[in-house]
Amino acid sequence: MARIVVFGAGGRVGRAAVAEAVRRGHAVTAVVRDPDRHPELAAAAGVAVVRGDVTDQAAVAAAAAGHDAAVNATARLDVPSVEHFTAAARALLDGLGRAGVGRLLVLGIATTLETAPGVRIMDDPQFPAEYRAFSQGHVAEFELLAAEAGPLDWLMVVPPMDLTPDAPATGRYTSAVGTVTGTGRISHADLAVALLEEIESPRHHAVQLAVSH
Repeated sequence: MARIVVFGAGGRVGRAAVAEAVRRGHAVTAVVRDPDRHPELAAAAGVAVVRGDVTDQAAVAAAAAGHDAAVNATARLDVPSVEHFTAAARALLDGLGRAGVGRLLVLGIATTLETAPGVRIMDDPQFPAEYRAFSQGHVAEFELLAAEAGPLDWLMVVPPMDLTPDAPATGRYTSAVGTVTGTGRISHADLAVALLEEIESPRHHAVQLAVSH
Protein backbone atom coordinates (compact mmCIF):
# COMPACT_ATOMS: atom_id res chain seq x y z
CA MET A 1 0.00 0.00 0.00
CA ALA A 2 1.21 3.47 -0.92
CA ARG A 3 0.26 6.84 0.54
CA ILE A 4 -0.79 9.23 -2.20
CA VAL A 5 -1.62 12.92 -1.92
CA VAL A 6 -3.93 14.32 -4.60
CA PHE A 7 -4.05 18.08 -5.12
CA GLY A 8 -7.22 19.21 -6.85
CA ALA A 9 -9.09 16.19 -5.50
CA GLY A 10 -12.43 17.95 -5.84
CA GLY A 11 -12.31 18.13 -9.64
CA ARG A 12 -13.44 15.36 -11.96
CA VAL A 13 -9.99 13.95 -12.66
CA GLY A 14 -8.96 14.41 -9.03
CA ARG A 15 -12.02 12.54 -7.79
CA ALA A 16 -11.40 9.75 -10.27
CA ALA A 17 -7.76 9.47 -9.14
CA VAL A 18 -8.84 9.30 -5.49
CA ALA A 19 -11.41 6.60 -6.27
CA GLU A 20 -8.96 4.50 -8.27
CA ALA A 21 -6.29 4.79 -5.59
CA VAL A 22 -8.74 3.67 -2.92
CA ARG A 23 -9.94 0.80 -5.12
CA ARG A 24 -6.32 -0.38 -5.32
CA GLY A 25 -5.94 -0.29 -1.55
CA HIS A 26 -3.87 2.88 -1.19
CA ALA A 27 -4.28 5.52 1.50
CA VAL A 28 -5.17 8.91 0.05
CA THR A 29 -4.96 12.48 1.24
CA ALA A 30 -7.35 14.60 -0.81
CA VAL A 31 -6.29 18.25 -0.90
CA VAL A 32 -8.98 20.81 -1.77
CA ARG A 33 -9.38 24.53 -1.23
CA ASP A 34 -12.70 24.15 0.61
CA PRO A 35 -13.36 20.75 2.27
CA ASP A 36 -16.95 21.74 3.09
CA ARG A 37 -17.76 21.62 -0.62
CA HIS A 38 -16.69 17.98 -0.95
CA PRO A 39 -18.45 15.86 1.68
CA GLU A 40 -18.34 12.84 -0.64
CA LEU A 41 -14.55 12.75 -0.33
CA ALA A 42 -14.68 12.81 3.45
CA ALA A 43 -17.22 9.96 3.42
CA ALA A 44 -14.94 7.63 1.42
CA ALA A 45 -13.04 4.96 3.33
CA GLY A 46 -9.28 5.41 3.24
CA VAL A 47 -9.44 9.11 2.35
CA ALA A 48 -8.33 12.03 4.54
CA VAL A 49 -9.52 15.42 3.30
CA VAL A 50 -7.41 18.49 4.06
CA ARG A 51 -7.56 22.14 3.12
CA GLY A 52 -4.63 23.29 1.02
CA ASP A 53 -3.32 25.45 -1.79
CA VAL A 54 -1.05 23.80 -4.36
CA THR A 55 0.68 27.14 -5.00
CA ASP A 56 1.72 27.49 -1.35
CA GLN A 57 5.03 25.75 -0.61
CA ALA A 58 4.35 25.34 3.11
CA ALA A 59 0.87 23.96 2.47
CA VAL A 60 2.25 21.45 -0.04
CA ALA A 61 4.94 20.31 2.39
CA ALA A 62 2.42 19.90 5.21
CA ALA A 63 -0.11 17.96 3.11
CA ALA A 64 2.53 15.75 1.48
CA ALA A 65 4.48 14.77 4.60
CA GLY A 66 4.67 11.00 4.94
CA HIS A 67 3.44 10.26 1.43
CA ASP A 68 5.06 8.25 -1.34
CA ALA A 69 3.64 10.04 -4.40
CA ALA A 70 1.70 13.14 -5.37
CA VAL A 71 -0.79 13.96 -8.13
CA ASN A 72 -1.54 17.51 -9.24
CA ALA A 73 -4.93 17.67 -10.96
CA THR A 74 -5.59 21.35 -10.20
CA ALA A 75 -6.65 24.06 -12.62
CA ARG A 76 -7.70 27.67 -12.16
CA LEU A 77 -9.77 29.76 -14.56
CA ASP A 78 -9.77 32.89 -12.41
CA VAL A 79 -6.03 33.55 -12.72
CA PRO A 80 -3.74 33.49 -15.78
CA SER A 81 -2.82 29.95 -16.75
CA VAL A 82 0.93 30.51 -16.77
CA GLU A 83 0.73 32.12 -13.34
CA HIS A 84 -1.15 29.21 -11.79
CA PHE A 85 0.76 26.30 -13.30
CA THR A 86 4.22 27.74 -12.73
CA ALA A 87 3.36 28.74 -9.16
CA ALA A 88 2.05 25.22 -8.55
CA ALA A 89 5.14 23.64 -10.08
CA ARG A 90 7.48 25.73 -7.92
CA ALA A 91 5.49 25.02 -4.77
CA LEU A 92 5.41 21.30 -5.53
CA LEU A 93 9.14 21.16 -6.21
CA ASP A 94 9.89 22.87 -2.91
CA GLY A 95 7.15 21.31 -0.80
CA LEU A 96 7.56 17.74 -2.03
CA GLY A 97 11.30 18.02 -1.58
CA ARG A 98 10.84 19.09 2.03
CA ALA A 99 8.29 16.31 2.59
CA GLY A 100 10.52 13.64 1.05
CA VAL A 101 8.04 12.66 -1.69
CA GLY A 102 9.85 11.12 -4.63
CA ARG A 103 7.21 10.78 -7.38
CA LEU A 104 5.01 13.51 -8.89
CA LEU A 105 2.39 13.17 -11.62
CA VAL A 106 0.91 16.34 -13.11
CA LEU A 107 -2.03 16.51 -15.45
CA GLY A 108 -1.30 18.07 -18.84
CA ILE A 109 -3.47 19.16 -21.77
CA ALA A 110 -3.77 17.59 -25.22
CA THR A 111 -3.19 20.82 -27.12
CA THR A 112 0.51 20.72 -26.20
CA LEU A 113 1.00 17.36 -27.96
CA GLU A 114 2.64 17.11 -31.36
CA THR A 115 0.76 16.07 -34.49
CA ALA A 116 4.04 16.03 -36.44
CA PRO A 117 7.65 16.55 -35.34
CA GLY A 118 7.85 20.03 -33.83
CA VAL A 119 4.20 20.86 -34.55
CA ARG A 120 1.80 21.00 -31.61
CA ILE A 121 -2.00 21.15 -31.78
CA MET A 122 -1.85 24.63 -30.26
CA ASP A 123 0.45 25.83 -33.07
CA ASP A 124 -2.28 25.59 -35.73
CA PRO A 125 -3.00 29.14 -36.99
CA GLN A 126 -6.74 28.42 -36.63
CA PHE A 127 -6.40 27.42 -32.98
CA PRO A 128 -8.39 29.85 -30.76
CA ALA A 129 -6.16 32.40 -29.06
CA GLU A 130 -7.83 32.04 -25.66
CA TYR A 131 -7.24 28.28 -25.65
CA ARG A 132 -3.64 28.81 -26.76
CA ALA A 133 -3.13 31.12 -23.77
CA PHE A 134 -4.44 28.45 -21.39
CA SER A 135 -2.32 25.77 -23.07
CA GLN A 136 0.76 27.92 -22.59
CA GLY A 137 0.42 27.45 -18.84
CA HIS A 138 1.07 23.74 -19.22
CA VAL A 139 3.98 24.43 -21.59
CA ALA A 140 5.54 26.73 -18.98
CA GLU A 141 4.88 24.16 -16.25
CA PHE A 142 6.59 21.41 -18.24
CA GLU A 143 9.59 23.61 -19.01
CA LEU A 144 9.94 24.61 -15.36
CA LEU A 145 9.79 21.00 -14.16
CA ALA A 146 12.32 19.94 -16.79
CA ALA A 147 14.72 22.70 -15.73
CA GLU A 148 14.35 22.58 -11.95
CA ALA A 149 13.01 19.21 -10.80
CA GLY A 150 16.41 17.85 -9.76
CA PRO A 151 16.04 14.43 -8.12
CA LEU A 152 12.21 14.51 -8.13
CA ASP A 153 10.83 11.76 -10.40
CA TRP A 154 8.05 13.56 -12.29
CA LEU A 155 5.76 12.84 -15.22
CA MET A 156 3.14 14.87 -17.09
CA VAL A 157 0.19 12.65 -18.04
CA VAL A 158 -1.77 14.15 -20.94
CA PRO A 159 -5.34 13.08 -21.74
CA PRO A 160 -6.89 13.58 -25.19
CA MET A 161 -9.27 16.39 -26.07
CA ASP A 162 -12.39 14.30 -25.37
CA LEU A 163 -12.80 13.28 -21.72
CA THR A 164 -15.86 11.16 -20.88
CA PRO A 165 -16.86 11.89 -17.28
CA ASP A 166 -19.12 8.98 -16.33
CA ALA A 167 -17.90 6.03 -18.40
CA PRO A 168 -16.63 3.12 -16.30
CA ALA A 169 -13.00 2.04 -16.20
CA THR A 170 -11.98 -0.57 -18.75
CA GLY A 171 -8.35 -0.72 -17.63
CA ARG A 172 -7.28 -0.33 -21.27
CA TYR A 173 -5.58 2.62 -22.92
CA THR A 174 -2.82 3.43 -25.39
CA SER A 175 0.09 5.73 -24.67
CA ALA A 176 2.76 7.65 -26.53
CA VAL A 177 5.48 10.08 -25.52
CA GLY A 178 4.79 13.63 -26.65
CA THR A 179 2.47 12.85 -29.56
CA VAL A 180 -1.23 12.35 -30.17
CA THR A 181 -2.29 8.73 -29.79
CA GLY A 182 -5.36 6.51 -29.92
CA THR A 183 -8.95 7.52 -30.58
CA GLY A 184 -8.74 10.99 -29.09
CA ARG A 185 -11.01 10.16 -26.16
CA ILE A 186 -10.74 8.54 -22.74
CA SER A 187 -12.89 8.21 -19.64
CA HIS A 188 -11.95 9.92 -16.41
CA ALA A 189 -11.84 6.46 -14.83
CA ASP A 190 -9.29 5.12 -17.33
CA LEU A 191 -7.23 8.29 -17.07
CA ALA A 192 -7.09 7.58 -13.35
CA VAL A 193 -5.98 4.02 -14.12
CA ALA A 194 -3.08 5.41 -16.17
CA LEU A 195 -2.11 7.76 -13.34
CA LEU A 196 -2.16 5.00 -10.72
CA GLU A 197 -0.22 2.57 -12.88
CA GLU A 198 2.53 5.17 -13.26
CA ILE A 199 2.63 5.50 -9.47
CA GLU A 200 2.65 1.78 -8.75
CA SER A 201 5.08 0.86 -11.55
CA PRO A 202 6.82 3.99 -12.89
CA ARG A 203 7.77 3.48 -16.53
CA HIS A 204 7.99 7.03 -17.85
CA HIS A 205 9.96 9.92 -16.46
CA ALA A 206 10.26 13.67 -17.22
CA VAL A 207 8.17 13.51 -20.42
CA GLN A 208 4.66 14.20 -21.62
CA LEU A 209 2.88 10.84 -21.68
CA ALA A 210 -0.23 10.99 -23.88
CA VAL A 211 -2.93 8.47 -22.95
CA SER A 212 -6.07 7.64 -24.90
CA HIS A 213 -8.46 4.81 -25.71
